[in-house]
Amino acid sequence: FNNLLGTVYKKGDLVFTPDGNSVISPVGNRISIFDLKNDRVTTLPVESNYNYNAVDVSPNGCTLIAINEEGEAHLISLISQTIVHKYRFKRKVRAVKFSPDGKHFAVCKENNVFVFKAPGLLSGEYNAFVMERVFHGAYDETTCLDWSFDSRILAVGSKDMAAKLYPLDKWSNFRIYSLGNHTDIIVGCFFEENTYDITTISRNGQACVWECTIDPDKLIPLVKAPPKKKRKENDESDEDDINISQSIEQTDAELSAALNEMKVDDIVDEKKDKFFYKRIARHYLADEARKDDKDAILTSAAYHKKTKILVTGFSNGAFFLHELPDVNLIHSLSISNEKISAISFNSTGDWIALGCGGLGQLLVWEWQSEIYRMKQQSHSNNISCVCYSIDGQLLASGGEDGKVKLWNVHTGFCFVTFNEHSNSVTSVAFSGTKKFLVSASLDGTVRAYDVMRYRNFRTFTSPRPVQFSCVSVDSSGEFVAAGGQDVFEIFLWSVKTGRLLEILSGHEGPVASLTFSPSVTSTCLASVSWDKTLRVWDAIEKGSAHETIELPADGLCAVFKPNGQDVAVATLDGQILVFNVKTSTQVASIEGRNDLGSGRSDTDLITAKKTLQAKAFTSLCYSADGEYLLAGGQSKYVCIYNVAESLIVKKFEITQNRSLDAVD
Repeated sequence: FNNLLGTVYKKGDLVFTPDGNSVISPVGNRISIFDLKNDRVTTLPVESNYNYNAVDVSPNGCTLIAINEEGEAHLISLISQTIVHKYRFKRKVRAVKFSPDGKHFAVCKENNVFVFKAPGLLSGEYNAFVMERVFHGAYDETTCLDWSFDSRILAVGSKDMAAKLYPLDKWSNFRIYSLGNHTDIIVGCFFEENTYDITTISRNGQACVWECTIDPDKLIPLVKAPPKKKRKENDESDEDDINISQSIEQTDAELSAALNEMKVDDIVDEKKDKFFYKRIARHYLADEARKDDKDAILTSAAYHKKTKILVTGFSNGAFFLHELPDVNLIHSLSISNEKISAISFNSTGDWIALGCGGLGQLLVWEWQSEIYRMKQQSHSNNISCVCYSIDGQLLASGGEDGKVKLWNVHTGFCFVTFNEHSNSVTSVAFSGTKKFLVSASLDGTVRAYDVMRYRNFRTFTSPRPVQFSCVSVDSSGEFVAAGGQDVFEIFLWSVKTGRLLEILSGHEGPVASLTFSPSVTSTCLASVSWDKTLRVWDAIEKGSAHETIELPADGLCAVFKPNGQDVAVATLDGQILVFNVKTSTQVASIEGRNDLGSGRSDTDLITAKKTLQAKAFTSLCYSADGEYLLAGGQSKYVCIYNVAESLIVKKFEITQNRSLDAVD
């Protein structure tokens, strides 16, 4: 596994690495790391069975904890990029956070908070997931947590509209404390730097600022605390025993001195021991966001302790920067109409990472200079087609959202998006010169884009509206052909003039795939259709005259061998057939249906054998030397076949994701 392109963020937490140069983003059941200093994306070769939703990285940047939505936690080493340990929580985990000293990490599950020892040099513990404490104080599901600067106190927000403070060790003057005052679910709770003062934020935009009466250095461990004076039990026998030394009456001066001494001591003791939190302010952060959308709710928040900057994201795509403790508005910006699902600060507080799960958007914003350090967006719907450029440096993807995106294979970033199509993109193809790219769409247009200047310089249309299902460019880059889905014809245009040169008729079903010969000397075009035929045209020379080859089932995909002599066809019955173009004879046959199967689940009503009959290859690709054939289709497997031997060489599993949004 090398990298993951097409999607940059799905849902879950965003975290910066401790050096502040990279942002870690959960992309479904995988994790991508965006290195903003070197402009590179790497995806960890680690896969989960379900989507990751809670992630955090240790303070030394060596360990990553990622927990999926089914509650399976993976302890991942960022040095070896492997899963070191797995642990099952058996329920959904809302949040996970390492303590600042790196010795512990806390996990929110249901009404509980679990504190584990973090494996490594700092804690001296090398067994993963050694539980240290469990706190059961919340009355509803816990939602967020934060550690104090010295890792002694843990603040936990919950759906019961209160934030609770738990001391990790036992102190005589710091007990479990509950902070109420909110009227909605707690979204974030943030300690201040070097104190136990805390800010709590709820979903309806209320922010409460709390001040603690005890300084961090005044905490007294329970073991060292002075014993409390017990009241002496009154025994009747005490009355009879008279202590002569005490029975001597004291003078008035002695009495008043003794009384004053007692009062002063008691007052000092009372002041020392009195531990409570005082609410010093309450602010309403949602008022600004509700000017545009009255139903806007606060969905995510992050706080940078050194600069005292609070950033809050709302359900209408707006986010606001405030300076605490006075809550002065520094900046506001709207990035989309979708809710902001995750926010994170980097270590210096210069960059803010924002994730929008609905759009698959990931932004890194430098708030002081007000510029985007990174702006990436996924396809908002399924990706329907991909194509490499001739040198393998660029990758084009077309989606059902009507967008065509260009990706740099080396860095992993999308560098341009074309939005011209108004309907689903069905096919994309690069020209042999890599100067332009063409895309076909169900909106009835084929568009050509300049790869150097990033513009749509030609739009090819047909005399009457046609839903185009496939497109191809000839080796010289002069001609473009596209096949129709509702009109069973092939249209041929000139790239230079943009004029329609020829309409090739003959197919009696939707044209599923067409391809020009890669040979420079040949202008041969092969097309397959649902009418169970492969047709070979020499359109530029001879017009509609063509050779027809019968297929055993509906043709789904056709691809030329790099030498231009053979064409491979995938059919609906799961076979791959190879024909010689000049002689129209069958050269090879591969039975691939059994390689697409994946077995049967306990809950499946249809047997594996019956399911297999509905599967076929929909995409083929030759290796550069023409020896091997890569085939993929309606299955999570991609197969590599040796064409001469008609044997399978290797089978790749694309994904193991069992989450609902991954089932297509």
